[in-house]
Amino acid sequence: MSRGTPPVILRNVVENPAWYTPYTPFQAEIPQGHLESLLNFQSMIIDLTAMNLANASLLDQATACAEAMYLAFHHGRKERMTFFFVSRDVFPSCVEMVKTRAEPLKIKVFVGDPNLIDWSDSSLCGILVQTPDAMWMLHDFTTLFEKAKQHGVVSCCGTDLMASVLLKPPGEMGADVVLGSAQRFGVPRGFGGPHAAFFAVSEEFKRLIPVASLV
Repeated sequence: MSRGTPPVILRNVVENPAWYTPYTPFQAEIPQGHLESLLNFQSMIIDLTAMNLANASLLDQATACAEAMYLAFHHGRKERMTFFFVSRDVFPSCVEMVKTRAEPLKIKVFVGDPNLIDWSDSSLCGILVQTPDAMWMLHDFTTLFEKAKQHGVVSCCGTDLMASVLLKPPGEMGADVVLGSAQRFGVPRGFGGPHAAFFAVSEEFKRLIPVASLV
């Protein structure tokens, strides 16, 4: 465990008696420890993304992007909004996942430049952008998210948690959904995974958030 594990995590495990016990823990105590860890995780995500609510993680960032598309689709379902826009600067793996998961629900996915979005298209249910993007370029999407809100479009933004420590988080830009990978704060991945994705939403979408939330 020590190889590659951040020192701060090792120290917490060693010094915090909540992580170990001299006797066999009862079943009720084990879930209590799990709940506390998940609550701490969600609280960290809420603080770093400047959002109102976060879930207890997802499989990876690509999966989180697909869930964001589903959220936007179900939010605009009554108005027959079936068009989802994805920025060309989003990670390729995320773009491919969105396209794959869109097929069963007949959602039309378009990949392109977010500056060229046709806001007059009433079938547009949501947009997905990213900062830092796949080329590690930084963006301020405040104006873009304002336009999306004016047209009833759900704005989804992928981000890096470490970058959000110093930069303006997507929540302050006005994003409805903020997602990404929490691996930046975790232990080294093994054989390709696992990756704990985070998924945070504004108050308006709390009933559409995927997976359970503890807060």
